[in-house]
Amino acid sequence: MHPGPRNLITDVPGILVGNAQDAVLKSGTTVLTANKPFTASVHVMGGAPGTRETDLLAPDKSAAKIDALVLSGGSAFGLDACSGVMDGLHDAGRGFPVGPVRVPLVPGAILFDLLNGGDKGWAKNPYRALGRVAFEAAGPDFALGTEGAGTGATTAMLKGGLGSASLVLENGATVGALVAANPLGAVTTPGERHFWAAPFEIGDEFGAIGPDGAAGLGRNLQSRKIAAIQKLGGASLPPERANTTIAIVATDAALSKAQCQRIAIAGHDGIGRAIVPAHTPGDGDLVFAASSGSRQLDTPEQELAQIGHAASLCLTRAIARAIYHARPEPGDLLPCWRPR
Repeated sequence: MHPGPRNLITDVPGILVGNAQDAVLKSGTTVLTANKPFTASVHVMGGAPGTRETDLLAPDKSAAKIDALVLSGGSAFGLDACSGVMDGLHDAGRGFPVGPVRVPLVPGAILFDLLNGGDKGWAKNPYRALGRVAFEAAGPDFALGTEGAGTGATTAMLKGGLGSASLVLENGATVGALVAANPLGAVTTPGERHFWAAPFEIGDEFGAIGPDGAAGLGRNLQSRKIAAIQKLGGASLPPERANTTIAIVATDAALSKAQCQRIAIAGHDGIGRAIVPAHTPGDGDLVFAASSGSRQLDTPEQELAQIGHAASLCLTRAIARAIYHARPEPGDLLPCWRPR
C-alpha cells in the first residue's frame, strides 16, 4: 500500500470535496460529492451523534445511491448545510427521480463548535449558505487543517481540524479518508509532541516526530478544551457533549450498501488508534463509507477485508494530519500543534 498522488480522499476516482468556512463564525462545512450518484452507508459509535438522512443508508432501505455527504460544524444548526447542498444539486438537475421531479439525497453529520470563541450571534442560520458554497467549490484539490468542517474544531489539548489521507492497494483499488476531528479525547500523548497515530505515519505527512517512547500512557485525561469551554460558557454547561469526530472513508471498489457498512465499521478502528479516549458517551463519533463503484472486485470477501483495513489506516493518518495542519486564528481557545 502507498499513498495516492494527492494523499487525499479525492485520489479515489470520481470523488470531489469542497470546503466553505467563516473565520468570524469560527465554523464551516465540508461536502463530499461525485460525478454521479454513489453507494454509501454509515456506522455510529459515539454516544451523542447529530445526523440527517442517515436512516436511508441502512442496507435494508430502498435508496440505492446518494448524491453527496456533508460534514459540518454548528451542532444541530449545521445540519442545514445539507439543504444548501440540496439546492446546488437541484439546480444542477441531479437527484433521485420521482416521476417528473428529482430529489437530491444528502445525508450529513455535525460536530459541536458553538463554544469555541467565534461569533455565533447570527440573525439567520449561516449553514445553508455555507453548504451551497462548499458544494460549488467541490473538486479534486482541497485544503486541510483550519478549513471547512474543521475550522472551529478542537481536541482535548490542541486545535482540531480537517484531515485526509489515501492508500492505493496492491489490487489497484484506492481508499481514502476525510475527517473533521473535534474529539473529547487527545490526539497527542502528554506533552503534545507525539501523535497517537505516529506508528502509522507514512513519510513526514504529519511531522515525522515518531512514536512516544514512554510507557503507561493513556491514563492522563487532562483537557484544556473542557477548561476553556467552562470558562467561556459557564461551569454549569455540560462540556462532555461538546465534541465529535465525523468522517468519511471512500473507495473506487464496487461495493453494496452492506459492504459499505462493513467498511464504515472497520474505519472506526482509525479513530481508536488516533484519539484517546475515543467513542465516549459525549462524542458523536460517526463514519460514512462511500463507493464510487468504478472497480470490480475479483475476490470480494478477501478484498473487502483489505479495503476495511486500509480505510482504518487512512482515517488514523487523516486525524493526525487534521491537527498537524491546523493554523492559529484570532480568538482561538487552544494552541495549534507545532514541531517541538
